[in-house]
Amino acid sequence: MKRRDDVVVGATVLAALVAIVAGAVWLSESQLGQGGDVHVARFRSVGGLGVGDPVVLRGVRVGRVKEIRLAQGNWVETELQVYEGVALPARPAIIAASASLFGEWQAGVIGLGVQPVDDPIVQRDLEEAMAEGDDAWPGATLPDIGQLTAQAGRIATDIANVSSRFQTVFDSQAVVDLQRSIRDFGRVSDRLTQFTQQQTEILGDVGGNLRQGSDVLADAARSLSASLARVDSATNQGQLATILTNTELASEQIGAAARDFAALVGAARENQASLVRIMEGADSVMTRLRDRTGTLGRLVGDTTLYVETTRTVAQLRQLLEDIQANPRKYFRFSVF
Repeated sequence: MKRRDDVVVGATVLAALVAIVAGAVWLSESQLGQGGDVHVARFRSVGGLGVGDPVVLRGVRVGRVKEIRLAQGNWVETELQVYEGVALPARPAIIAASASLFGEWQAGVIGLGVQPVDDPIVQRDLEEAMAEGDDAWPGATLPDIGQLTAQAGRIATDIANVSSRFQTVFDSQAVVDLQRSIRDFGRVSDRLTQFTQQQTEILGDVGGNLRQGSDVLADAARSLSASLARVDSATNQGQLATILTNTELASEQIGAAARDFAALVGAARENQASLVRIMEGADSVMTRLRDRTGTLGRLVGDTTLYVETTRTVAQLRQLLEDIQANPRKYFRFSVF
């Protein structure tokens, strides 16, 4: 009876061991009885990748990590056993990454030139590994969740520090002062706009008056042309007709100038901002005139021009009196 119990216990223990081994093999997705090729991958760092971790291709396990060792030049070489019958990419590369949140890692096989690499650090590591030039596959490692969490914590701390500094600088009083400054600036802008509109209307009135004056001048020129045409026909010289023709052309040009000025005023109404700058320039010129600075200011402040002009007017009056007293001295008319 005792021996029978020992046999039952031994059979139970043996069955449990077989079940444990079979479960471990099934959970590790190992393919017993299958060989495969061994390939070497080169990394700068393998992170949490260890021996026995799976090698996956497009999410399917195709092998396992057989060995990890240090190599020359601060490299880490990893031997990867890939099962038989697996079609690998033309230019394979290995990306070591965390497979889950519980610390499992895996070596993912990608095809260079087929699958894009968006991470610049991973791209740099792959290029450095390829630069070595032998048959080893290039490898790179993605940061795990712990590294990402630490980096996110540092970023959050920096953001909190910046926010506290902004809160210290922009207190309630600073915001109130800023709002008051903005309102004052708005009032100044409104006043400047009203002033510009008033000046535009004044320029429009000036243009209209100038156009009316040019029309009156044109009518007077035509009347003078008709009167002097008779004198020209009497003298038979043709000079007065030429002068009157030129006068009429000049009046027409003045009328065209008045129309152009009216168009300019219309354009000025559409470009108030430009007029504001013009007004500021005019104010600068008037300031210089008032302060007697610049060429025009000195000319206005100097009395020499006034004295010379007065003398010229006096001489012109003497000349007109002489012409009235002795017209034959300056004009000669012959009827026949």
